Amino acid sequence: MDSFEFMSPTKFILEKDADKLCGREVKKFSDKVLFVHYGDKFTYESGLHKRITDALSDAGITCYELPGVEPNPKVDLVRKGIALCRTNQIGCVLAVGGGSVIDTAKAVAIGVKYDGDVWDFYNKKAVPETALPIGTVMTLPATGSEGSNGSVLKNPETDESADVMADCLRPSFTLMNPDLTLTIPKRQTVFGIIDMFSHVMERYFSSSKDTYLTDYMCEGVMKSIIVNAETLMKDLKDYNARAELMWTAIVAHNGLLATGRNQDWATHTIGAQLSAQYNCVHGATLSVLFPNWARYVYKENLPRFVQFANRVFSVEVDFYDQEKTALKGIEKLAEFFHSMGGPSTLKDLGIETDEKFRKMAEDACRFGNIGGLKSLNADDVEAIYRLAE
Repeated sequence: MDSFEFMSPTKFILEKDADKLCGREVKKFSDKVLFVHYGDKFTYESGLHKRITDALSDAGITCYELPGVEPNPKVDLVRKGIALCRTNQIGCVLAVGGGSVIDTAKAVAIGVKYDGDVWDFYNKKAVPETALPIGTVMTLPATGSEGSNGSVLKNPETDESADVMADCLRPSFTLMNPDLTLTIPKRQTVFGIIDMFSHVMERYFSSSKDTYLTDYMCEGVMKSIIVNAETLMKDLKDYNARAELMWTAIVAHNGLLATGRNQDWATHTIGAQLSAQYNCVHGATLSVLFPNWARYVYKENLPRFVQFANRVFSVEVDFYDQEKTALKGIEKLAEFFHSMGGPSTLKDLGIETDEKFRKMAEDACRFGNIGGLKSLNADDVEAIYRLAE
């Protein structure tokens, strides 16, 4: 087990009508709030927008809005939000939505407190040290951003997608009402499940030794995701499975499972380039790339992949041919994603040529080699793209 520091100051509330508590929670920080949301049909027609604005109004809070968040959120909208906050002296940011909305709100929160351009944090020119208080009402369990210290943005001007991590990005509170997730379509449900499962794997596939506690924790979380995924594939409106996955998304990505071990994160970095260049949905990139990353690196730590196959997917260990066991586990992973409707190849994502493979590989490694289990350079990343064709 390695040394670690772990901080999780977020207050989590899971209950029916939890979203109506947003006024009470925001009031603890400010009388003015920036309400960040998608601005889509669901936000208004579901009554969610009115529920949020009514709760804020009842608490005596002045509400300013930043609608228009898109998947793979853009820095342009963040800059508008920063200007709104500065002009109106807003003291808190409330994100209502999924990971894209929350990542946008986090970027606004750190940008308001910084004299330069917010993109400086994402291209590693600056490190965030303080932020406005952030609250979230989660409507799409997937990214775990509602409990994490990270944010991901895209810069359309440079075709870059990048992340920033700092403890000041952890939300002050997160409100979870499972009823808000009962109408999520199957496609979004599947990609959310793949994303949270992948977050666990990024911690699990580690080169750290003797990590018994977090090994079993990771394996238990992955097995619970499989069980709840199977339930939802039969009934998308199963309340308990939805509630479990809301909490699972947070546990998978708030850093607890990473304590005492190094992490990998190569697959997320490689997938981010597909989102930047082709606007691919994040969960879809992970569905394609994770099994192919595993096929490329499994020999680096064969016992780890054997353990994964056995403990997570109940593959019987062949002690005479452990490589066979590891590969069977990787195949089971690919089958799990595909059984829900996840894509298996880059062609499934509509990527028919390899013309951008080299550029994406170099962009993925622009700050140096990536990966904690196996260090990958641009040639390695390009090879993984080719495996995934």
